Amino acid sequence: MKSSLRLLTIALAWAVAALAVAQPAAPSRSATEIDRVIAVVNTDVITELELAARLQAVERQLRQRRIEVPPADELRRQVLERLISDRAVAQAAREAGLRVDDAQLDRAIGRLAEENRLTPTQLRNQVEREGQSFSRFREDIRDEILMARLREREVDARLVVSEADIDAFLAEQRQTGKVAPEYRIAHILLRVPEGASAAQIERQRVRGEELLRQLERGGDFARLSAAFSDAPEAMSGGALGWRSADRLPAMFLEAIERLNPGQVSGLLRSPNGFHVLRLEERRAGQAAGLLGEPVLQTRARHILMRPTDALPQEDVLRRLREVRERVLTGRVEFTDMARQYSIDGTASRGGDLGWLHPGDTVPAFEKAMNELKPGEVSEPVRSEFGFHLIQVLERRTDVASPDRQRQAARMAVRERLIEEQTQDWLRQVRDRAFVEYRDR
Repeated sequence: MKSSLRLLTIALAWAVAALAVAQPAAPSRSATEIDRVIAVVNTDVITELELAARLQAVERQLRQRRIEVPPADELRRQVLERLISDRAVAQAAREAGLRVDDAQLDRAIGRLAEENRLTPTQLRNQVEREGQSFSRFREDIRDEILMARLREREVDARLVVSEADIDAFLAEQRQTGKVAPEYRIAHILLRVPEGASAAQIERQRVRGEELLRQLERGGDFARLSAAFSDAPEAMSGGALGWRSADRLPAMFLEAIERLNPGQVSGLLRSPNGFHVLRLEERRAGQAAGLLGEPVLQTRARHILMRPTDALPQEDVLRRLREVRERVLTGRVEFTDMARQYSIDGTASRGGDLGWLHPGDTVPAFEKAMNELKPGEVSEPVRSEFGFHLIQVLERRTDVASPDRQRQAARMAVRERLIEEQTQDWLRQVRDRAFVEYRDR
């Protein structure tokens, strides 16, 4: 289920990120004041009002996350650079012939509303209450989806995992004799342009050393990330979340393996620039059957429904609760209800998902499923795909087949490579763009 809906997940993730930093309407100004161009990106421009709007949104986002807002000049530089990079990628998507029509955009905004537990109308009202233009908000979401699709085409679709890569990964896992741990880390990137001069490289190295000195003196990592980092997660305090060891570049993994929680790495150099990492937490990784050890498997079925204009969220929840009650009292069969109501591809087989291994489904679904005993039916469960009723049929502990082990290894290797190659691709798109600054 998770792999078959990968494209939807990516587009939704980008859309949710866009909501957090959506551009509010420009502050009121005199009717005689003229908006001025502050940067040219290829054939497009970024104006003072655009930058002011994005700065306002970013400041709000930082305060909501309780991250100290950097000094105004540092934050302005950071936000302008992010606008330039986003504009360059969106232009590249359009030049590649990618389009998002209004119907596709409406569906994406509908999914975004669901993720924020709102109807589309409520989402629009919320955007406008915050002083934002909903038409501009829609165009921001359109650009986010375009950028996601271009990345899928330029990075994901071209990535090849060979059988030799899988063999090497499995050999590495078996040599260590344990499942790879997971790390929660934060990250600062000081980007070095492609083909940078020795002076440019040295300038970024000096900035990196100064960052380390500030951190040693007790500087706040999240604030410094927001002020200086060129990574996509800069405005989230550099937080990368939980990453398994097999999803981290080898250079990152080698650095954080030696750290205790709360400690900061030295200055790391990669083709993209200079990096600083902070280890927040470490925990045991989830067993994926890669070592041939038994894993707990669950056989489950589900009913998936998604709110629409014709069927609002309240009606979806009411119908699912009614179905659950009728199943539990024996008046109907779960399989019949799945065939009648589920919009998932499993509907024709009564919602049967087969035997599921850890990690096969999205986290919200897996957490709810793991809390059920065989025969039990969940309350409606929200995921990025809609609302589910889940029924656990049985559980077993068994060794994953060799094919299953190789499939899991392929996905782990692929995730690691995507992480590395996406950063390379973003740097290349930004470096190829013609940029002229008009506010300097």
